[in-house]
Order: sequence, then C-alpha cells, then structure tokens
Amino acid sequence: MKKKNMMVLSALLALSMGVVGCSKPANTTQTKSTEPTQATATEQQPKDGGKIVYAYESPFQGLLDRGFYEGDDDDRILRFMTDSLLDTGDDLKTYAKIASWKESPDHLTYTFTFKKGVKWHNGDELTVEDWLYAFEVIGHKDYKGSRYSNVKMIEGMDEYNKGTAKTISGVKIIDPYNIEIKLKKPMVNFLDNIWSNPMPKKYYAGISVKDLPNSPKVRQQPIGLGPFKVKKIQPGEFVELERFDDYWQGKPHLDGIIYKIIDGKLANSLLKKGEVDIMAIPRSQVKEIEKNDNLILKEQDELAYSYIGFKLGHWDEKQRKNVMDNPKFADKRLRQAMAYALDRKALAEAFENGKAEPLNSPMPPVSWAKVPADQINAYEYNPEKAKQLLDEAGYKDSNGDGFREDPQGKKFTINYDAMTRDETAEPRAQAVMQFWKEVGLDAKLNGGALKEFNLFYRTVEKDEPSVEVFAGAWSLANDPDPTGLWKTDDLWNFPRWVNPESDKLIEEGISEKAFDENYRKEVYYKWQKLVNEEVPMIIMHARKDITAVNKRLQGVRTNSFTNQIDTHKWWVTN
Repeated sequence: MKKKNMMVLSALLALSMGVVGCSKPANTTQTKSTEPTQATATEQQPKDGGKIVYAYESPFQGLLDRGFYEGDDDDRILRFMTDSLLDTGDDLKTYAKIASWKESPDHLTYTFTFKKGVKWHNGDELTVEDWLYAFEVIGHKDYKGSRYSNVKMIEGMDEYNKGTAKTISGVKIIDPYNIEIKLKKPMVNFLDNIWSNPMPKKYYAGISVKDLPNSPKVRQQPIGLGPFKVKKIQPGEFVELERFDDYWQGKPHLDGIIYKIIDGKLANSLLKKGEVDIMAIPRSQVKEIEKNDNLILKEQDELAYSYIGFKLGHWDEKQRKNVMDNPKFADKRLRQAMAYALDRKALAEAFENGKAEPLNSPMPPVSWAKVPADQINAYEYNPEKAKQLLDEAGYKDSNGDGFREDPQGKKFTINYDAMTRDETAEPRAQAVMQFWKEVGLDAKLNGGALKEFNLFYRTVEKDEPSVEVFAGAWSLANDPDPTGLWKTDDLWNFPRWVNPESDKLIEEGISEKAFDENYRKEVYYKWQKLVNEEVPMIIMHARKDITAVNKRLQGVRTNSFTNQIDTHKWWVTN
C-alpha cells in the first residue's frame, strides 16, 4: 500500500469525523474483543419479561412479507415476525424446521410434511394451502418481485406464469399437512433454493397479486409465524413488536422488541447510554465501541460482499430479462482499469478499521465454492496498469485538462452513486473518486450527493439514466448458486450484465451432474474466473459483521448471515 494513499484517506476520514462531531478518529491500537463463555453467559436461568431495542441504520421500506421485501432493512424486521419452513444451520446446510421432507431416488419429487398446530399471528393454523398460495402469487404474471427464480424449477410453473394453465401441475396437496412438489429436472440445490415462506391465504383473501405489496395487510397490519407480532409501525422510524404467546416453538421470554432506526453516526453514543441493546455496528466505530465494558462484541465473517457495479444496460419488464445496451462501459479494459486504480486495501484500513479484506470474486471466503486466490487476477492496486489499459482502450487526455476524453474525443465523466450510512460514507465515496481521478478519469457524485438506502436501490433497480457506476453490497444465501443476482433473467442483476457463458455455467452448477460436489465446485471456479476477467462489477471487500450486545441481553447467537437466531430464547437480566 502506498503511504500517500493512507495519508489522503486518513485526512478524508478525519475531516468527516470533525464535521459530524460525534466520534473521535479511531486510534491505531487494535485489540481483539472477547466474549464470555457460554457457561458464563447462561449461569442464570432465563427470565420472562422485559423489552429490548434492536437498532438499524437505514429506514425500512415496510414490505413486510417475504415475497415482496427487497433489502436488509425489512429482512431484519421479518426475522422477528416470521419463520421459514426450512432452516439454515451455522454450517450453511439446510435443515427441517416447520416442514420435513422425503426425496425420490430420481431427485424429481419431494414430499413435505408440516408440523401441526403452527399458527399465524391472527390465530389461523398454517396448512400446505398457504405454501401453494405463495407459489401462486410469486408465479403469477402480475407479480413484479424478484423471487420467481425460487419457484420456476417446479413442473408446470412456466405455463402458470404465462397464463396458459390455471394451476401449477407440479404441486399436489395430499392433505392439510402434506404436499408433493415435482421438478422439471433434478436440481442439486432444490432445498436451498425453493421458496420456503408461506403466505397467509385466508388473511390475504380478496387482494389481487398486483395490489398485494402495497396493501394494508402487508404494509400496516402484517402477520407471520414468528415469535413476535407487529403491534405498531411508525414508517421510517420504528416497529414495535410484542410477544406471540402461541408461537409454535414456545412462548418467547421477552415481552417485546423495538426495531428502531438510528443515525449510524450515533451508534457508539446510543450503545453507551443503554438506549440500544443490540445492533450490527459500523466497522468504522469498532475501536470506540469495544471500549465499552457493558457490551459484548460478536464478530463473524459475513456471507456477503461489497462491490462497485457498472450499469451496462437495462431491465426489459415486458420480456422480463436484462438487455445489455449501454455503450459507455462496454469496453472491459475500462472496467479493468477502474479496478486497478482502486487501492482496496487502503480503503479497508481507512474506513473499515481493518475489518474487511479485498475480494476478487463474488463468493466470500466463508463459501466452500470460492475459487482459490491464485487462480484469479487479484487486481492489486496498480495505477500504471490502469493508465496503460485506458490508453489502449482510447481514453486519452486530448485537451490537456488532466482528464481523459472517451475514444471519440468527447468529455468523459463518471456518475458515481453511493449510500448514506455512517460518518465514513461521504469520505469513502470521495476517496474512491479520487483514485479514479489520479489515473485521469473524471468522476462526480450523481446528483451531487449520496443517496438514502431505499432511494439508492430504487434508482439502481429502475435503471434511471443518470445511474452509471454504483457502490452496493449483497448478502448471500447459504448455497453458492448465483441465480437471482447474475443471470440474464434476474431482476437483481443490477449491472444488467448479459453473458451466455455465465448463464450456461450457472445452469451447469445446479444440474444433475452437480450432485457430484467436485464437479460443481469446478463449475463455480470457471464462473468466478469469467466474472473476474469481464468485471461487470468491481468486487470490493469481504467484510466482518460485528454485533454489539448489551450484557443485560442474554441468549444472542450469531453466524455468517444473521445475528437474529432463535430470538424466542432471548432474555434480559433486568
């Protein structure tokens, strides 16, 4: 890492701290936080009663049904209020939860059995009709969400989606607690990929699929199967949840939970005052927060990655697929140059307190399918290589103003989009743009400012013309299948990257041959090498997720993708 880069980044970070005036620059002494052993944490018997505050940094959209939610903001609310039929263990494998299953020898037919007596928050009993109803909603032609990839493997789903069939032929209800699902072809990760979140059919009765996402029963009076039910929603500010006494795994210990939106800059202060009991903390504040003796910090490798994406095309709603038709970033040499221009290690040290490391493929180290580092290009910081690639691609400073024009000699400016989060968001964005400027690429914040979380993703998903390059992050499912984010027909393929070889490899990764894990691993290695070469996005960092927990809150356990495990077992000492 260049000393100059750290000086520039440190100056930007210090400036941001001075402006917000709410936390000091992190010191350079790094300590490793520790947790009490399980025996120490559970010496007391769990107590019933009490409420806690769970904090999050970005306003929630309020799409409180799993079939419609889009971001981590709503997901964290949903984890308190609903349960899936299947569960993911700490080992990232799928296990039975509300439903168990039997699989046919040819891997084409699965028979699921539901537990009896599982209740929705309105008192209705869960039956397999609710699961079939979820398939019918997500498979409907009027459904505009992004979960069709989780049901399209079912036999007859395509016909139902196109309106040529009134029912889904591959789904057969045996009785209220047993259901049979047939697949078009064997799929190695079917249990990981199948949509396992029922919808309350009786509760949603009379609401069209088109109107369901914005209906009061999703937005204002949502129900679920989880340990806590919604009592009050103040849009953009908080959700008050109360204990659901008829929860199928037993009455929760806590009386309730306040899911509260806070200014990320105030995380340290609110945790110190005891106004927040638990939250995933900004990595920029770790060194200050870990000084608080009343907190336990739980650190996990995230099953996630951050990235900077290039808008290469648009989503064609009529055809329900991506079209790669934006010429501005079509030359991969430009994209590769922009990757080489970034000192990702310096960015991690300056803005993540070292709780992140450069990543070069869209599979983080925690995934068993991650390609070995020595098999792909590391895109280590190399401004001279960046300049060379830009020269070769025809991006040259023809008028002597210090910035390169495009190959046609026209002014070339990059619109950069990033989100408001903690106090490092602005200097981080400025640092990224400064790296590009140092190799002659002019870059500016799109609209002159950072965007709030939901506005950011709304403009990116809608392919607004001004969006060109954007900084985002993806939390991933337990299975490494990239379907949902990377295929031609994936709505959440935000770069709008269309590559037949990529689609082919993704399909091979879930084919019948992929029941051989070694074969599947090699397929994913090839796919990651392709992404690494083509750079439809710059994969930035694999990060640590750090959860701060007030010592009065007991029973909290974390893993690679959530800090909300078995929340019915959470309890407070006072």
